[in-house]
Amino acid sequence: MDFAYSPRAKDYLKRVSDFMDKYVYEGDEIYERQHTEFGPGDGRWKVPPIIEELKEKAKAEGLWNMFHPDPKFGPGLSNADYAPIAEMTGRCHIAPEVFNCAAPDTGNMEVLMKYGSPAQQEQWLTPLLDGKIRSAFLMTEPRVASSDATNIETEITADGDDYVINGRKWWSSGAGDPRCKIFIVMGKTDKNAERHKQQSQILVPADAPGVKILRHLPVFGYDDAPHGHMEVELDNVRVPKENLILGEGRGFEIAQGRLGPGRIHHCMRTIGAAEVALEKMVKRLLTREAFGKPIYKHSIWEQRVAEARIDIEMARLLTLKAAWMMDTVGNKAAQQEIAMIKVAAPRVALKVIDDAIQAHGGAGVTTDFGLAKVYSGIRTLRLADGPDEVHCRAISRIEFKKHSNVV
Repeated sequence: MDFAYSPRAKDYLKRVSDFMDKYVYEGDEIYERQHTEFGPGDGRWKVPPIIEELKEKAKAEGLWNMFHPDPKFGPGLSNADYAPIAEMTGRCHIAPEVFNCAAPDTGNMEVLMKYGSPAQQEQWLTPLLDGKIRSAFLMTEPRVASSDATNIETEITADGDDYVINGRKWWSSGAGDPRCKIFIVMGKTDKNAERHKQQSQILVPADAPGVKILRHLPVFGYDDAPHGHMEVELDNVRVPKENLILGEGRGFEIAQGRLGPGRIHHCMRTIGAAEVALEKMVKRLLTREAFGKPIYKHSIWEQRVAEARIDIEMARLLTLKAAWMMDTVGNKAAQQEIAMIKVAAPRVALKVIDDAIQAHGGAGVTTDFGLAKVYSGIRTLRLADGPDEVHCRAISRIEFKKHSNVV
């Protein structure tokens, strides 16, 4: 593998970096100010207008849908080319959405691109690609251990020309956004089928009768409005049979196709967040004194900064290797590398962010420096898209298979 960025990656990286310097970092401050001006309560769930203004600017400059390697849907960057660009967007929380590269929309677009019917693509994929609407993915449930998706209880029952859906989902990220118009829901169409053929995925309009948002779920006290993570009840929700994606019993197949790219995109952005935390830590250490000398000269901080740099570089290289393998041998062959970086990147970032918080003292746990909020988001990644334990199980099983036919 050649670890040098390709000329095309360098070109897009510079364009994205320049765009962020010109618009996005300032836009992030405007976003927060506009959001605060909306006030509490229902005002929290309004979308600051600056985000749509920045999206139009990014689209006009061709910095749009860069996540997808197919040139039919974007510039056609490879996963390896997109990795440093995603890392750059991970430096600012509004950046992925500005470039229409934000979760869960990217994963949902992947599903519709790979598995959607022409009618489904026309109705839902086109406006998602255009950034006109947003979406949510409803899989996790409050009553079962959803890390094992075979536990899912939501029922998708055929009834004439329709399916009727009943169940309760939570951690439905993005469902609080007023622009969210479509859900992809995973549930069971046949409880008597073999274990991994019971589940299906179906498109449910967010305003369908019987869809009820019960509450938003804060993460360490942050509501992440207007995006939000919602608990959603599906009570006799009726949708046409043509809303089923790919076919009955194909839910796991679709989920695997969706989660591979989504997982590595999270890891790419996480590296960017870790870099920002390291920068903040170093700057803080250079501007404070304790016990008669600058804090950065205390040996423990030399050790922590050095380890942060080492860990970030190792995580970046593993991310690039996984992206390169996805490009060259396919997602299935890269499954161990994808699983490894999904465990490693959040762990590395959390350690760096935690040390940065420590360097800032009491200021680190306030909202003043953004470290507490980014910590809460990345801590969630150790649960989202499969918890660490599930990925470690997959990694170990691949290792055991190398030396045994039993596993």
